[in-house]
Amino acid sequence: MRKIFLLLLFNLCFFSGFCAQKDTLTISGLHYEDGSPVSVSILDGRIVKITRLSGNDNVPAFYIAPGLIDIQVNGFMGVDFGGDDLTPEGIRRATRELRSKGVTLFLPTVITNSHEKLMKSFSVLSAVLDDPEIGSSIPGFHLEGPYISPLEGYRGAHPEKYVRKPEWTEFLELQKAARNKIVLVTVAPEVEGAIAFIRKCTESGVVVALGHHNGTAEKIKEAVDAGASLSTHLGNGCANTINRHLNPLWPQLADDRLAISIIADGYHLTREEVQCFYKMKGPERTMLVSDALDLAGLPPGEYKRGERIILLTPYVAKYPAENVLAGAAATLDADVINIMKFTQCSLKDAINMASKTPARLLHLNETGEIRQGKRADLILFTIEEGKLIIKKTIVAGKTVYVKNSF
Repeated sequence: MRKIFLLLLFNLCFFSGFCAQKDTLTISGLHYEDGSPVSVSILDGRIVKITRLSGNDNVPAFYIAPGLIDIQVNGFMGVDFGGDDLTPEGIRRATRELRSKGVTLFLPTVITNSHEKLMKSFSVLSAVLDDPEIGSSIPGFHLEGPYISPLEGYRGAHPEKYVRKPEWTEFLELQKAARNKIVLVTVAPEVEGAIAFIRKCTESGVVVALGHHNGTAEKIKEAVDAGASLSTHLGNGCANTINRHLNPLWPQLADDRLAISIIADGYHLTREEVQCFYKMKGPERTMLVSDALDLAGLPPGEYKRGERIILLTPYVAKYPAENVLAGAAATLDADVINIMKFTQCSLKDAINMASKTPARLLHLNETGEIRQGKRADLILFTIEEGKLIIKKTIVAGKTVYVKNSF
C-alpha cells in the first residue's frame, strides 16, 4: 500500500507541476544608482531578490539598470510605424533592433494622417500585441496628432492637409482598431474642442500630452485642469521665431503639474535649453525620448517621401525645403549619455529619466525599477569612449539581446 501511495503522490506532483523545479536566473554587476556590486535573481520573469555583494566577489565590470522606455518612436531601421508598407515582420525587426540599443519597452508612435491610414496603422500594430517574441516590449501606442496646430512651425513635419480638430467619435474608432492600446495622445490645447477632448481622454485612462501647439498660458492651464499631464518634446513642435514673453514654453515650464519629454540628441535642443529644462523640472518630471524616425539607423542621404525630400544626416533628419526637423537619428541610449554631458547629472538620474520616470508617468507600474516584485526588464552595459555600450538586454526575464563580444 505504501508503494502505491508514493506512486500516486509522485504522479500527482509531476502532472500538476507542484514538484517541478524552476530555474532562477541570477546576474551580477554594478548597480547603476551607486556603482555598488549586486546580484539580481529572476524567477518567472520577475525580480525576486537583490543582494548586495562585497568587493571581493569578483563582480563583472558592467552596470545593471532598468531597461530603457521610449514613449516616442516613429520607426527604426527603415520601418515606419505609420507607413503604408508596415507589416508585422517589420515591427518585429524594429523591436529587435531597438532592444539592441537597450530599449525594453516603447510606444510605437503614429503621427498626423488621414483617418483611413491611421486606422490601418493601428490595425497592423495591434496585431502584434500578442506576439510571443515582441509583444512584451509594446505596452501601447502614442497618437501624435492629428489634433494639433495647423500653423507653420508649430505643426512641424506633420502634413497640414491632415491636421484637424479633435473628434471623440473618430478617436474611439482609432482606439477600437488599436485594441484600446492608445495610451498616450499629443494634442494642441488651443484648437476648438481640445479641452473637452482632453477631459474625455483622461477619464478613459489615456494620458494626454500637449505638443505641436501655440497655446496661451490660459489655454495651457485649462488643459492641465482638464487632465493633461505631459509636454511632448518640449522646445520642439514650435515656431522658429516666437514672442520672448508670450509663448508656449514658459507656462509649461512654470506649471509643476506638467512633466516634460525632451529630445537630448544635441540637435533638437541646444545644450543650454536642456540644462534649463532639467533645472526647472528635475529628473522626476523630465523624461527622455528619442523621437526616432524610420530612417534612424540607415545611411545618411536624401530620401523621398511622396512629393517631399527628407535629408538624413548622421545626427538628425530634416525637411530642407520647409526648414523643419523631421525626427531624430539617435536612439535613447545616446540621449542618456548626452544629458549627463549637458547637465552633469548622475548616471542614476540619466537612466531614471529613460526608465523609472516614464514608467511612473505612463502608469507602467510593473517595470522601470530594479526592485523586488517588478518585472525583470534589465540592461547590462558599459560606458566606453562616451557611449553607452549595451552588452545584454533582458525583457520579462528573458534574454533578448547579447552583444557578440559579450
